[in-house]
Amino acid sequence: MDTVAVITSVLSLIAGVGIFLIACSMMSSNLEALGSRKLKSLFSKASKSKLLGVGVGAATTAVIQSSSATSVMVIGFVNAGIMTLAQAATVIFGANIGTTITGQIVSLGLFGDNTVSTSAIFASFAGVGAFILAFAKKDKVRKIGGITAGFGMLFAGLSMMSGAMSYFSGLDSVKNFLAMFKNPVLLVLTGALLTALVQSSSVMTSMAITMVVTGLISLNQGIYITMGSNIGTCVTALIAGLTSTKNAKRTALIHLIFNVSGVVVFMLIGLFMGFGGVDYGYLFGAMFPNAPQIQLSMFHTVFNLITVIIVLPLTNVLVKLVIKIVPDKNENQKSSSEPRFRFVEEHMLRTPPLAVQQVKNEIIEMADTAMTNFDAACEIVCTLDYKNAEEFRLRENRLNFLNKELVKFIVRLLKEDLNEKDRIYLTTAIRSITDLERVGDYAENIVEYADKLKEAGESFSETAVKEIAELNKLVKKLYGEVVAAYKNVDKKALAEAYKTEDTIDKVTESMTQRHVGRLSAGECTADVGAQYLSFSANAERVADHFINLANAIKPLLKN
Repeated sequence: MDTVAVITSVLSLIAGVGIFLIACSMMSSNLEALGSRKLKSLFSKASKSKLLGVGVGAATTAVIQSSSATSVMVIGFVNAGIMTLAQAATVIFGANIGTTITGQIVSLGLFGDNTVSTSAIFASFAGVGAFILAFAKKDKVRKIGGITAGFGMLFAGLSMMSGAMSYFSGLDSVKNFLAMFKNPVLLVLTGALLTALVQSSSVMTSMAITMVVTGLISLNQGIYITMGSNIGTCVTALIAGLTSTKNAKRTALIHLIFNVSGVVVFMLIGLFMGFGGVDYGYLFGAMFPNAPQIQLSMFHTVFNLITVIIVLPLTNVLVKLVIKIVPDKNENQKSSSEPRFRFVEEHMLRTPPLAVQQVKNEIIEMADTAMTNFDAACEIVCTLDYKNAEEFRLRENRLNFLNKELVKFIVRLLKEDLNEKDRIYLTTAIRSITDLERVGDYAENIVEYADKLKEAGESFSETAVKEIAELNKLVKKLYGEVVAAYKNVDKKALAEAYKTEDTIDKVTESMTQRHVGRLSAGECTADVGAQYLSFSANAERVADHFINLANAIKPLLKN
């Protein structure tokens, strides 16, 4: 045994695995950024049916090339209360099908003994992608370059792994050692452990395919290692779930139970076949002769498809089971009055394009909270009735919470790999959050004017109350137009909002003039007049801050 050759092969194997991991990450981030709109659309449809949920999970994972990322993404949605456990389960089932695409791609790269290998052809894409990245100016083109380079690097890493394993396959001592590992349970545990260490079932499956092709292990050994990789890939989701809500923990548990169930079923079937002298290696070897790479990659696909077919009808049973395992009473839940995110969740940072969409949803929800408080403040100052004062206070706490915590989340999100449009949006979002928090502050001011009126035993006249009601209607109209413009990047709605805001400016000016006239005529006291004029000024500023929210779409209209 040549010591130098062994060390070189070991180093080449490590380098190959490293390049493969970087390639997967590179492809994942760029595919995700390029297809962010489609991903957002896909996840919005996941709740329509179980089969659609499976399809969404498979498609998403095929796009971002990571079932772990999809599972963590789903946990984030469950944690934020956007997705139910049953919906999350079906998406996770689909993710296990989608992840098999990597094995299929890898198997294609291992053809060509006496000709130019497909691996060498595909590896050349790394150079093409690097060339695009070096000269491209547009963000979209650079993303395509990143995907192309990542695709090529994947096969470059695969080629290095294959070369190292080919050397080891020529060493009888190594082959004899590996041949000792025939126990299916031991092979499954080995696959699970190694996958947990690299946190990528795609890498483990690709390594198993390469080992089978080079003759380092048998097809049957590769099959059981691949089964184990399905269990090992749950580690990422379990880690994410442990630090989240009870439903997130349940989602991670569904992922684990699903994969373990598939392995148990297939091992029992394998045990039963063994009594007849048949095993999975024999079956898939007969179905795809002289193509070991296809034999293992097809087993991986069939394994996940059949597991989904078995478990999908039992989704509701599985949900009930995890609820029993992680019951409500074991969770120290936050008080319902404690402010929290409704759409954003920390683990969504793993999927930046979807996190951006959830930031937008959070801001729209924040705008609704601010408008609700302004409306409540108008009612309080007109009626001096404080029956809803506690709800008002809770909403104000939520606005303060979002002003602080959502900005922190956005700052972290801006450090991730984002397309140009999402980055532009996030830079405006911080200002939008501040504007909405200020709307809440002005609503608080109005309630304070009500406090002063009540302490003085005063109240607004019937005429003043009617004027406030009319102004409130205009602000509500403006709010509707602003949200339509902001949500849909709608230029027409923005133009309508400008018209309404101009009307509000004129109305508040007219209110001031009329009230000064009432003061001069002695129809109201100076204290009441001061509160009324302050209210008018605050309402006009609320309109200004809502317009600022609508103006946030202007940079997006240019792109």
